[in-house]
Amino acid sequence: MAIPRGGVPLGYIIAHALHLPLELILAKKIGHPMSREYAIGSVTLSGITTDPHFTDVDPEYIIEEGRRIQEEISRRYALFTGKTYSPNVKGKIIILVDDGIATGRTLMAAVCDLRKMNPSKIVIAVPVAPPEAAERFKKIADEYICLLEPDNFEGVGQFYNNFSEVTDDEVLSILKKSRGEH
Repeated sequence: MAIPRGGVPLGYIIAHALHLPLELILAKKIGHPMSREYAIGSVTLSGITTDPHFTDVDPEYIIEEGRRIQEEISRRYALFTGKTYSPNVKGKIIILVDDGIATGRTLMAAVCDLRKMNPSKIVIAVPVAPPEAAERFKKIADEYICLLEPDNFEGVGQFYNNFSEVTDDEVLSILKKSRGEH
């Protein structure tokens, strides 16, 4: 399972190499009202979680932003898959892929969402993350695989030659390719 959009190209490579289907799980951070890139919570199709440390943020903002994001990811899931969200992961081994870990909020939300669905095992697979991410994610995943944990980590994009945004059209193309469509 890949987290769109950035995790989809990597998810495709892994799914193709292992001869597995490529599925999606959508999660998105709730940005702080003063700095949208700073995550104060996250949203999945089945719920909203917030960091309890942000007591200075208006709860109404979190509710409204959470709803807005949930509508957006619901629309995006339908666009990408043509169906409503109902993954069948019970008893399965899930390899959860993203393009890297910065704050880890979206990945954490995805893992929590998947746990509710009773997979037999959750493996997190990312190419790059700060060293402290391993400690957090080894506690919630059954296995954590990260290729690079540099001490000088400032952001995921610094470790890519091209970190341009993956578009919806690219995700759709990759999903068609993964299903053998052209």
